[in-house]
Amino acid sequence: MGKTVIYQVFTRLFGNDNPHPVKGGTLAQNGSGHLADFTPEALEQIRGMGVTHVWYTGVIAHASQTDYSAFGLPKDHPAVVKGKAGSPYAIRDYYDIDPDLAESVPHRMEEFEQLVERTHEAGMGVIIDFVPNHVARQYHSTAAPEGVRDLGQDDDPTKAFAPANNFYYIPGQPFAPAFPVDGYTEQPAKATGNDHFSAHPGVNDWYETVKLNYGVDYMGGRACHFNPVPPTWHKMLHILLYWAGKQVDGFRCDMAEMVPVAFWQWAIPQVKEQHPHIVFIAEVYNPAEYRNYIFNGKFDYLYDKVGLYDTLRAVANGWISAQNITFSWQQVEGIRDHMLNFLENHDEQRIASDFFGGDARKGKAALIVSTLLHGNPMMVYFGQELGERGMDEEGFSGRDGRTTIFDYWTVDTIRRWRNGGRFSDSLLTAEEKQLRQFYSRVLNLCHTHEAVSRGDSFDLMYVNPHLQHQYAFVRRTPSECMLVVANFEDTDVCVPVCLPAHLFALYGIRGEEQVEWTDLLTGRSHTTPWQPDATCTLNVPAYGGLVLCRQLPPSDEQQHHNQSIQ
Repeated sequence: MGKTVIYQVFTRLFGNDNPHPVKGGTLAQNGSGHLADFTPEALEQIRGMGVTHVWYTGVIAHASQTDYSAFGLPKDHPAVVKGKAGSPYAIRDYYDIDPDLAESVPHRMEEFEQLVERTHEAGMGVIIDFVPNHVARQYHSTAAPEGVRDLGQDDDPTKAFAPANNFYYIPGQPFAPAFPVDGYTEQPAKATGNDHFSAHPGVNDWYETVKLNYGVDYMGGRACHFNPVPPTWHKMLHILLYWAGKQVDGFRCDMAEMVPVAFWQWAIPQVKEQHPHIVFIAEVYNPAEYRNYIFNGKFDYLYDKVGLYDTLRAVANGWISAQNITFSWQQVEGIRDHMLNFLENHDEQRIASDFFGGDARKGKAALIVSTLLHGNPMMVYFGQELGERGMDEEGFSGRDGRTTIFDYWTVDTIRRWRNGGRFSDSLLTAEEKQLRQFYSRVLNLCHTHEAVSRGDSFDLMYVNPHLQHQYAFVRRTPSECMLVVANFEDTDVCVPVCLPAHLFALYGIRGEEQVEWTDLLTGRSHTTPWQPDATCTLNVPAYGGLVLCRQLPPSDEQQHHNQSIQ
């Protein structure tokens, strides 16, 4: 019993205990967390929050300004690295672990394998990034298994596009972006990762990356050359199977929609044939392509960003009515179980930042809805459960309400919660402790109550048009029922919630004049009417909600069973 709950953690930052990092600091100045910082105690704490999978972000070797040439690793030119630490999405070696994360650089792969083992022993799965669309400008693998040909090694750079090339080229032109890149040369220039097919990317392009060629001639009318299977396909499948062989449990596939569906349709079944448990999560932002990437591309889950995330953010800030939440989930009807819900990740602004809500409590009602409304997976970004504000100005990443992915830095709330590896809450504020307890209560309901993990969902908003800042729904199995009301307002409210006759008829529920519920968030008892067209008057706390639960009497269960047989 239970549903998937993912804890995304930016691996480099998790264990960095430096309380005073300097803006734009080097590794020597600011330090870095390590894979070893995810001790059994740390993993026990994460698991205790209801987490089933840890997404270790940024573990594969990527371009950096730190010099590891003493260990046989090539240096990256600083002009094509974003920040001192570099972007984890500018992969420089698909077959290696980033040396920043190792306590012993020569043993970095062993340390990763030990982390996988520890995570499994803690009862959780391991998810890592797969970055299929682009690589670092100076990509070169020193760790690939013997016989593996490097990306670009067999390319013909005199051709802008060739089906057998791994990269796209701008023949006869050197790399000459619209900003200085003193000392860095690239001849001919390669196309930039965000589909910029010229030698002159701008500072806002993904200039530190080059686009991979999956057989689509973007410069020649987007003609597809998939037969014979392009070499890039075979190389990327080999990479997936390599990491699957390291016993990881899933891949979060960066910008999956920039890679043709045909590749995924070809590759994912081959990975799952050898590793049936592997989960594939796609970063896709175009709703018109959702069903294509699920049914044809064979992905297990897609980000629900432009739907539920954007809607909940707007509701939490009072920009739109909570009635819009209904419209949001209706847009993914039929594929809802494939949508991954979240309120924060490394790309989005922190809830508590000045750019989002300015107050972590504004995410509490949204957490209730995104976690409990349906049975699809939920993801939390590390520090979210502590109200991390992301308001530092770390270096390459300015003060933008996001936690940096480019700089050597520390995350204040995580550092204090870790407390030197003791994981006590003595350095946390009362508000931070309460918020983490709230997250833990809500997320653990995914495993302790079948109504959440696999129950039916019944939206009550269509009979409650007066609810503009609250959202009400029912979750139900034959033996358990939940009445959930989330309150996005900053004050306690007393709201009437109508129970439609259709709810009772649909599930064969026997109405009762009064029933007793337990609020799973507080343990308090509530008594309400429970019959067709009755109205429950409920006191709902500010920035929070009620999750009222009751066990259904046997007669209700038998009626439901009889109706199912009929």
